[in-house]
Amino acid sequence: MYGKAEAHFPRRIVCLTAETAEIVCALGAGERVVGVSGTAVRPPEARDKPKVGGFTTFRLDKILALTPDLVLAFSDLQKDIVRELVGAGVPVFATNQRSVEGIFQTILTIGGLIGRETEARALIQDMRDEMKQIREFSSVWPDRPRVYFEEWPDPPISGIRWVSELIELAGGQDIFAELRDKALASERVVDPAEVCRRDPQIMVVSWCGKKMDRQAIRSRPGWEAITAVKADRIHELDGSDILAPGPSVMRGLRQLHEIVQSYMEAR
Repeated sequence: MYGKAEAHFPRRIVCLTAETAEIVCALGAGERVVGVSGTAVRPPEARDKPKVGGFTTFRLDKILALTPDLVLAFSDLQKDIVRELVGAGVPVFATNQRSVEGIFQTILTIGGLIGRETEARALIQDMRDEMKQIREFSSVWPDRPRVYFEEWPDPPISGIRWVSELIELAGGQDIFAELRDKALASERVVDPAEVCRRDPQIMVVSWCGKKMDRQAIRSRPGWEAITAVKADRIHELDGSDILAPGPSVMRGLRQLHEIVQSYMEAR
């Protein structure tokens, strides 16, 4: 049911990414979501919504058949379907967050768009509070282990800005922190030899839905000398926990913190 205050806000929302669907649902408006991408996994009920495509491939006719009064999209990777939707006269809001603060701003903006600003501010505050607790916990450690995050294996791509920031919040040191401002994955391609030179003590892998191949990593030329590889500190995170820039990054942060804490305690 809609309150009077919500009568003028969108009632039929199509979400083209996992995080936009999660944000709308987390703000208590999940019943208004009428279509999602195939990547939507949270909350569980989002999986039962009609699917309109993948992350970059969408069916305009399927979206239009749902008669949305708002479509939520993300980044330049979805520019083609955004162009088609705008051409068809559909209201579209495309986010482009690349940082933790950008995630907060996206949650707040979507909250405003759907009449749930109060709920958005509460969600953001909860996330900030937990981040503060984790940061304070790790601040007492005498040093920070070197962490290499790999977003894709061939060619190796380091983590996007919010991932780099989460590594630091968790108590680690991103060995390619200088690349965090590069918005495009192609700008974050790293030289495998440079990974060896920077010698990460922890390696975290999240290959955008592709399962990690531990043996392939260990077999890379020269990588047998990397501290993380020698100690078998190669960890895998589900992309839905770390690469969807919405509330789910808190799951990734908790796992990163546990990984770093385990390393510190084992020293």
